[in-house]
Amino acid sequence: MNDLKNALREFARERDWEKFHTPKNLSIALAVEVAELLEHFQWLGDSESLELGAEKRAKVQEEIGDVFIYLVRLSDTLGIDPLFAARQKLEQNKKKYPA
Repeated sequence: MNDLKNALREFARERDWEKFHTPKNLSIALAVEVAELLEHFQWLGDSESLELGAEKRAKVQEEIGDVFIYLVRLSDTLGIDPLFAARQKLEQNKKKYPA
């Protein structure tokens, strides 16, 4: 995760994009990318969404990559460890929704 975070920092730095990577802008970009991911499932039934063809699966994979990149950038910008946040949230959910 640290390697990816550092690579994304460098990518933004090389393009002088850091000034644009505010939490607000990264949150908006993340929402847009999630919407693009949703487009691939918009009119599919549940069973169809489980059985994507190779071309559709490749496009979904690309969108998941975009979503993850923006989430990592947002987390890094705010100084939040996304893996810690996910683990913490899972523990909260276990208490909220016992098995």
